[in-house]
Amino acid sequence: MAVEDHDAAASRIAAAIGEPARARMLYCLMDDRARTSTELAVVAGVSPSTGSAHLNRLMAARLVRVQAQGKHRYYALEGPQVARVLEGLNVLAGGSHARFVPNTPSLLRTARTCYDHIADALGVMLRDRLEISGCLATIDGSYDLTPKGIHHLAGLGIDVEETRQSRRRFAYGCLDWSERHPHLGGALGAAMLKMALWRKWVTQDLDSRALQITAVGQREMRRHFDLQI
Repeated sequence: MAVEDHDAAASRIAAAIGEPARARMLYCLMDDRARTSTELAVVAGVSPSTGSAHLNRLMAARLVRVQAQGKHRYYALEGPQVARVLEGLNVLAGGSHARFVPNTPSLLRTARTCYDHIADALGVMLRDRLEISGCLATIDGSYDLTPKGIHHLAGLGIDVEETRQSRRRFAYGCLDWSERHPHLGGALGAAMLKMALWRKWVTQDLDSRALQITAVGQREMRRHFDLQI
């Protein structure tokens, strides 16, 4: 790419960030949680239609990406490089931004089921710990277990090969509607929930999707996943 092309690209990106409503949208996404266009329009102080136009501009500049989850479309920063640029601008501006607080009922914000896998804060933390510990790898948008992950989960009683034989997708990131961050979905996510119930790490409410984390679960998840709950 010629110097002029680099300059033009940098100018387009700067212009996309430089509009105050779009800047507010981008900084709202700095906590690594996805938002709907309606939510981002509220943050930006614009109408839904204007918000959609701003998001299209940000996508064209490769500053945000969109992911469909059910009937909703969620927007997130394109990647960590965008977050680094925004952080640098924030330092220069000397500003700070409020942290996102989910409006999900508190009963469901610790743990619940999403279809047949673990969701909410617990589900997100388990997925993150599997990835950070080197047990889970991302391949072409899906997840797979590393040899370390296979060994680790086998020690907890999960038959990975049997789980892999399921007719459903093995593992993927299911965007959590309350945490706005992926938890573990697919056959592997279902196997994790089944294991957690069998080991009495969690108990399931009879009249809701809420999961209660037991004292045994707190101890064992700290031991096996280094989770502080």
